[in-house]
Amino acid sequence: MSSRVRRAGLAFLAAGLAVAASVYGVTVSASADVGAQRTASQLVADMGAGWNLGNTLEANLNGVPNETAWGNPAATQALIDRVRASGFKTIRIPVSYLGHIGAGPDYTINAAWLNRIQEVVDYAYNRGLHVLINMHGDGYKSVAGSWLICDAASQTTIREKYQKVWQQVANRFRGYDEHLIFESMNENFDGQYGNPTQPCYSNINAYNQIFVDTVRRTGGTNASRWLLVPGWNTNIDYTAGNHGFVIPTDQYRSSSIPAGEQRLMISVHYYDPWDFTGTEDGTITQWGAGATNPAKKSVWGQEDFLDGQMKKMYDTFVTRGYPVFVGEYGSIDKTTHDPANNRYRADYARAVVSAAKKYGAATAYWDNGYNGQYGFGLFNRASVTVTQQGIIDAIISAAGGSQPSTSPSTSPSTSPSASPSVSPSVSPSTSPGGTGTCRVSSAVNAWGTGLTNSLTITNTGTTAVNGWTLAFTLATGQSIVSGWSAGYSPASGTVTATNAGYNGALAPGGSVTIGYQANHTGNAAAPTGFKLNGTACN
Repeated sequence: MSSRVRRAGLAFLAAGLAVAASVYGVTVSASADVGAQRTASQLVADMGAGWNLGNTLEANLNGVPNETAWGNPAATQALIDRVRASGFKTIRIPVSYLGHIGAGPDYTINAAWLNRIQEVVDYAYNRGLHVLINMHGDGYKSVAGSWLICDAASQTTIREKYQKVWQQVANRFRGYDEHLIFESMNENFDGQYGNPTQPCYSNINAYNQIFVDTVRRTGGTNASRWLLVPGWNTNIDYTAGNHGFVIPTDQYRSSSIPAGEQRLMISVHYYDPWDFTGTEDGTITQWGAGATNPAKKSVWGQEDFLDGQMKKMYDTFVTRGYPVFVGEYGSIDKTTHDPANNRYRADYARAVVSAAKKYGAATAYWDNGYNGQYGFGLFNRASVTVTQQGIIDAIISAAGGSQPSTSPSTSPSTSPSASPSVSPSVSPSTSPGGTGTCRVSSAVNAWGTGLTNSLTITNTGTTAVNGWTLAFTLATGQSIVSGWSAGYSPASGTVTATNAGYNGALAPGGSVTIGYQANHTGNAAAPTGFKLNGTACN
């Protein structure tokens, strides 16, 4: 989110490993990028509902990134587990580098900062979530120490620095599978809100091209990883319209990617109408067709406008194979002015997610961690509790997902060094019942002595499955150390995965994806002998 919005005590509302410490510096074979490639429509469907860990890793103190500088506690595994248990499948993690970048020509990122970025990424990645990281505040003129400035005179130096920073980040994560997505920058523009100017837009296009080329050349999974690029200020009109946005060429991508498929996504944000979503007063507190007081409803930016904006992105990009990611949207809390405001905030969130899904886009709600007047928060990060269940319900239902009917039965650990648990994070809400026929696909990503595996279970029968167990046999020498979306027992040999409380129902043709991380002693083969409720699967 732009630095034009501020909150006292929290600075701006976002100018703008545990388990996996062992994968630092991971390398993968040349064929490792072939394993689990997805088309644009598959990616958007799998990303589901998204959420931003805002005002955290992009926060800074006098130009030096500092995770707690804007009033939020340090991110924890417990927080990410709560977000995941609420039904979110994607987490966007805004990141700033700023004063943690050393001098040229190497522009070395502070090692402790890069390690912390990886640790927070792993909180989500090791739970099977999609994760996005970007370069967030380095391009804001209003941020001390910013340098990725599109109308600055020193463009040669800026481009060299930008390339070196992304090269280091890409190398750090080159062994991660495509659940990790890189975003080149955030809301980059020259600071004025009129029509885009040149050559500033040309420089933004150049940054995007450097980003794509640099990431691809690091190899590994980066050769086929989905990459996210924005236009001018992530503005829909200035990205989809005829204002100068150029999609980067992708000449260094893996030859394993089919010629007719893309691996680039287009990034936009959506906060219209701003007088409802962001203006800090009590004038406009209602939105949408359900508004009861015309005086409290904006004269523009309602459902028809929203639909038209998403259709622009569909017509311009999705039809050409480039999926769209609405990386930020949301509205601030104005319940002090209108007790019914949260109802309209939920209506707005539901409509944005629904319209985006209709037109082939994924979304991520902007959460700045602040609850109360003018805050965007959905969770209390200190107590790791939900504060806006109604808005969460609206988001998850619109995205077509589900969430637990009860709170997690065990409290997730807040310690980054806690030993991984193989037990389910939520208790099953149904007892296994129904058989039918089934199909299981497996996507293994291996490194050194570790691996992750995502299992997609599809009910190919004609009757619903209400509660399930999936039995399978691990290869010799493998042992599960953590899992997500199911409980796993025992850790080795023939394992039984039991549904979580929110994914026990499988309608005919329905599917669910679960996964786990395991150690191995040299045999990273996929499991065999799948049985769903005792029935063998294909």
